[in-house]
Order: sequence, then structure tokens, then C-alpha cells
Amino acid sequence: MLEVLEQDQPTLLIVDDERVNRTMLAELLGQQYRVLLAKDGHSALTIASREAHRLMLILLDVSMPGMDGYEVLAQLRSNDATAAIAIIFITGQSDAAAEEYGLRLGAADYVSKPIRPAVVSVRVRNQIQMAQQRQALERLAHVDGLTSLSNRRHFDDMLQRTSRRCMRTGEVLGLALIDIDHFKQYNDQYGHLQGDEALKSVASTLARHARRSFDIAARFGGEEFALILPGNSEPQTLVEQFRESVAQLCIAHAASDVAKHLTVSCGVLTITQPTPETFEKWLQKVDELLYKAKTQGRNQVQSALYAKN
Repeated sequence: MLEVLEQDQPTLLIVDDERVNRTMLAELLGQQYRVLLAKDGHSALTIASREAHRLMLILLDVSMPGMDGYEVLAQLRSNDATAAIAIIFITGQSDAAAEEYGLRLGAADYVSKPIRPAVVSVRVRNQIQMAQQRQALERLAHVDGLTSLSNRRHFDDMLQRTSRRCMRTGEVLGLALIDIDHFKQYNDQYGHLQGDEALKSVASTLARHARRSFDIAARFGGEEFALILPGNSEPQTLVEQFRESVAQLCIAHAASDVAKHLTVSCGVLTITQPTPETFEKWLQKVDELLYKAKTQGRNQVQSALYAKN
């Protein structure tokens, strides 16, 4: 069973094999949070995996038939996507050793049965607030301060994660590197403050084109940007649209020998058969395509297919 409330509310999952407990907790917490319900461990793992990007907290019954709360917690912690989700155990046990065992496994807190609504509300609120603070710090660590795109560290991490996912699913993987043409000359002509404004304009244009939730737009370094486009079999089309959009910004660039306005050069690689090789090889290939675009006149997209035999 799954109950969806307001989409902008923090999301939590209640896991309990007794319907009365699930219903009572859902009614208690449903006005403040987006509540998901699971009646057993297997359902909980399925929902947690599907909702991992939004799920902030799981209220998990310890004693359930088939798969108990300890085993569910162990499996959650073994999965990169769900490892960081906070867990509050719900238990009718008063055994201190059992509570210590759960905390050692990684539970954040315990709630004892019979459930006291005021206590549950406070403990849930505290864990949600800590999760929100943690997510805010993680976002800051992953974001480029000037452009608000992903930074290079986050790009490298997401390329590894995305490539593993594409290997599992058989999806193609689009990868692009982008360079603003003659940006040094732009800074020399207009100054670094104006250069920063140009970078932000290009970045916001890139973000509008990488609009799917699993697309990654990143500042790769300096005036270079990058895209990760999983499941896109024609990434060169999207990148060409982006290149045209940058030109349509009509940002004056009198020092360029390419055009009177700011332009970008792009290299795009479509990886049709992702394999467990290092992603540095893909970056090398796409960088070669970017170099080709720059040596053949700039303000263009060079693309290729890549499939390891």
C-alpha cells in the first residue's frame, strides 16, 4: 500500500506487518509528511529502492514474519542508494541488548510499543530535520558555487554510478564535454566579473536542456562544462540544440574570431554498450571529439558512437 500526499513534503516510509499500527502512524504523521506504507520487509525494500532519492526516514518494525527489521536494515545499508536513509525502529521489546544491537546496525532511534503519539512526532521531526540538514550540506558539497551546476567531484561520482546502472539495464549512455570558445580573450576584453556572468548564462542554458531528473549538467572546470545523459540514444541532438541556444543569447564577444557573439564547441559520445572499464577512457574519447570541434573551426558539435568489442 502506498499513500501519496503533497509532493513537496518530506517523505517517510512506515513498515509494520500489523495494519492497525500502519494506519495509526499514517494518520498521526500524514498531515506533515508524505507517507508510504509497507506491510513486510520485501515490500519495504522495493519501495525504499524506488523512492531512495526522496525518502528521508523509515519507521521500521523489528518483529515481522519472514524478514525481520534487523535484516531489512542490513539490506538497506548494503545498497548505496538506500544506505544513508535514517531508520527509527519500532519495537515491543524492552531488551537493552536488542536495542543496542539495532543501534550498532545503524538505527538512528527507537520507538517502543505501545506507541505514544507525542513521542513519535518529536522523534520523527528530529530525524527529518537532521536529514534535511544533511541533504543541504551534501548539496553544497556537490554544487559549483558560481554556476549552481554539479561540480567536478559530483560529476565524477555520478558518471561512475550512472555507468553501473546503464550496465545493469543495457541503456545507452550519452556523455558530452563543452568548451566556451576563446573564453580567455572574452575575460581579457570584458573583465572577469563579466566573464562570470557569461559562465552563469551558459550554465543556466545547459541546465534547461538537461531537464530530466537523472540528467547531470556539471561545470567540468574553468570554462568547460559536461553532461551525463543516461538512456539518450541521440545526445548529439540535445547538445546541438544547446549550442544553438547559447548562440541565441547574443552575448557580445568582439575578441572572438568565430562569431561576434559567445559560442561553444562540443564533443559528444554515445556509449552503446557500457562495460566495466574505467570512465577515464570515455572522457578521453569525448575530449578528443571536443578537440576536433575546436580544431575544425569551433562553434560546432562533433559526435561519435562508442562500443567496446
